[in-house]
Amino acid sequence: MNTKKELAIGFIVGVIANTIGTLAYILLFSDMNIPETFSAAIAQGHVGSLLALGAILNLVAFFGFLRIKRDQRAKGVLIATILTAFIILYYKVF
Repeated sequence: MNTKKELAIGFIVGVIANTIGTLAYILLFSDMNIPETFSAAIAQGHVGSLLALGAILNLVAFFGFLRIKRDQRAKGVLIATILTAFIILYYKVF
């Protein structure tokens, strides 16, 4: 299969896994609903922490792709995780 297509699939899976992980964390551990939690996280400066906790689900996708020998897709998940790290760094610095 095309390498760029495999990377794109892995990247999309990484972004979706991060989003699902973040939303699952909010639903499981927050007393407020999703928009209120994001507003509170922005006000208190905890958006980076929310994203970091959501990125834990990327581990499952990354190692799952490695297990089924889809290295390019795993690389795409890694790229999505690195992008998340830069977003977290932005929120921590600014």
